[in-house]
Amino acid sequence: MTQVRRQNFFNTTWGVIKFTAFWLVILLQMPLLLLMPRGKMSVAYMRVFMGILVFFAGIKIRVHGKLSDMRPLMVVCNHISVFELATFPVAFGGSFFGKKDIESWPLVGWVAKKFGVIFVDRRPSHAMDALKCVQDEMNRVDYPMFLFPEGTTTNGAYVKNFKSTLFNFIEDSNVPVQPVVMHYRHRNGAPISDEDMAQHYAYFDNAKQDFGPKCRRERSAFSQVFHIMVLGGFMVEITVLPPPPLAGMDRKEIAATLHKIVSDKYMELKDKRSIK
Repeated sequence: MTQVRRQNFFNTTWGVIKFTAFWLVILLQMPLLLLMPRGKMSVAYMRVFMGILVFFAGIKIRVHGKLSDMRPLMVVCNHISVFELATFPVAFGGSFFGKKDIESWPLVGWVAKKFGVIFVDRRPSHAMDALKCVQDEMNRVDYPMFLFPEGTTTNGAYVKNFKSTLFNFIEDSNVPVQPVVMHYRHRNGAPISDEDMAQHYAYFDNAKQDFGPKCRRERSAFSQVFHIMVLGGFMVEITVLPPPPLAGMDRKEIAATLHKIVSDKYMELKDKRSIK
């Protein structure tokens, strides 16, 4: 099995150069973002902006299948690290529903809102407000909106159960929901072991994992980006599945159905031998 690139002086130095260059290019984008009105144009520009991160991080993207042309469209997917926030806009366009706490992150929160990210508070006490936020946005936009129903990232060994709260509006609407399965590989297409995934590629909180390897050193989002640059990147393989029939289901049935589809396919794909 392919080994993770060993970290040494040369790799670290090259990582520092790429990380510095990345932030310099990002800073050059700030005046444009300040002048650009929030809306369809800024959402479309996210593909360019995130493409810069994908380039410097050395991430290859491989997509199997095609998103539905129906609008509005909610896309649900498993969630392993911060890089989904870059690879999905590059691969598909569109924007996200995100966790409320990210809104307060320095610079990141402001840029995310500029790119059409809608922050929702998923605490049970704010369920009604979150639901209305999702409904309003789905009725307004003409591009796909991505949701990570696990509510957090994982170590990549499994897919957590999907939270059902935000699927309330699906019960009484005709909004199609399309499942997407995403997994990581080494850049040459070889599978990544669960241990290497947890230690190097996934970005998660040990305390929120149900099982599987724990990370010996938890990193911040920024240090995770730097770490991947030192390692030389990886491949994100995205498999688009057809929207399942959800009519007549309540929110918990919808969540369970979508979770089974995504989880079963993820477990099937992640351990397959190298792809060509």
